[in-house]
Amino acid sequence: MLAVIYSNGNQESERAISLFETLDAQILKYKLNKEFTQRGFESEFGKEAEYPQINIGHKHVGSLKETMNYLKDNNLL
Repeated sequence: MLAVIYSNGNQESERAISLFETLDAQILKYKLNKEFTQRGFESEFGKEAEYPQINIGHKHVGSLKETMNYLKDNNLL
Protein backbone atom coordinates (compact mmCIF):
# COMPACT_ATOMS: atom_id res chain seq x y z
CA MET A 1 0.00 0.00 0.00
CA LEU A 2 1.27 3.47 -0.86
CA ALA A 3 0.26 6.35 1.41
CA VAL A 4 0.91 9.94 0.41
CA ILE A 5 0.70 12.32 3.37
CA TYR A 6 0.53 16.10 3.01
CA SER A 7 1.74 17.35 6.38
CA ASN A 8 2.30 20.60 8.22
CA GLY A 9 4.13 18.74 11.00
CA ASN A 10 1.20 18.77 13.43
CA GLN A 11 0.33 15.95 15.83
CA GLU A 12 -2.34 14.50 13.52
CA SER A 13 0.22 14.30 10.71
CA GLU A 14 2.63 12.43 12.97
CA ARG A 15 -0.17 10.03 13.97
CA ALA A 16 -0.91 9.37 10.30
CA ILE A 17 2.74 8.58 9.62
CA SER A 18 2.85 6.23 12.63
CA LEU A 19 -0.34 4.50 11.49
CA PHE A 20 1.05 3.75 8.04
CA GLU A 21 4.39 2.65 9.48
CA THR A 22 2.46 0.16 11.63
CA LEU A 23 0.71 -1.09 8.49
CA ASP A 24 4.10 -1.49 6.74
CA ALA A 25 2.93 0.85 4.00
CA GLN A 26 5.20 2.68 1.64
CA ILE A 27 4.95 6.33 2.72
CA LEU A 28 5.59 9.50 0.75
CA LYS A 29 5.66 12.53 3.05
CA TYR A 30 5.17 16.00 1.63
CA LYS A 31 5.85 18.82 4.07
CA LEU A 32 4.42 22.32 4.04
CA ASN A 33 6.89 24.94 2.77
CA LYS A 34 9.24 22.20 1.59
CA GLU A 35 7.39 20.20 -1.08
CA PHE A 36 4.29 22.41 -1.31
CA THR A 37 2.91 25.79 -0.23
CA GLN A 38 -0.21 26.63 1.75
CA ARG A 39 -1.64 28.18 -1.41
CA GLY A 40 -1.00 24.96 -3.35
CA PHE A 41 -2.54 22.90 -0.54
CA GLU A 42 -5.71 25.03 -0.54
CA SER A 43 -5.88 24.91 -4.33
CA GLU A 44 -5.64 21.10 -4.28
CA PHE A 45 -7.82 20.28 -1.25
CA GLY A 46 -9.89 23.40 -0.55
CA LYS A 47 -9.62 26.22 1.98
CA GLU A 48 -11.41 24.20 4.69
CA ALA A 49 -9.15 21.13 4.40
CA GLU A 50 -7.31 20.17 7.56
CA TYR A 51 -3.89 18.60 7.95
CA PRO A 52 -2.95 15.97 7.11
CA GLN A 53 -4.52 15.15 3.78
CA ILE A 54 -3.90 11.58 2.70
CA ASN A 55 -3.94 9.67 -0.56
CA ILE A 56 -3.88 5.90 -0.67
CA GLY A 57 -2.46 4.91 -4.00
CA HIS A 58 -3.97 7.34 -6.48
CA LYS A 59 -7.15 7.87 -4.44
CA HIS A 60 -7.54 10.98 -2.29
CA VAL A 61 -9.06 9.76 0.99
CA GLY A 62 -8.98 12.94 3.10
CA SER A 63 -8.12 13.75 6.71
CA LEU A 64 -6.79 11.28 9.27
CA LYS A 65 -10.33 10.60 10.53
CA GLU A 66 -11.60 9.96 7.00
CA THR A 67 -8.59 7.74 6.35
CA MET A 68 -9.26 5.67 9.47
CA ASN A 69 -12.85 5.15 8.30
CA TYR A 70 -11.66 4.22 4.81
CA LEU A 71 -9.17 1.69 6.18
CA LYS A 72 -11.81 0.12 8.43
CA ASP A 73 -14.44 0.03 5.67
CA ASN A 74 -11.95 -1.69 3.34
CA ASN A 75 -10.72 -4.17 5.97
CA LEU A 76 -7.22 -2.73 5.89
CA LEU A 77 -7.05 -2.15 9.65
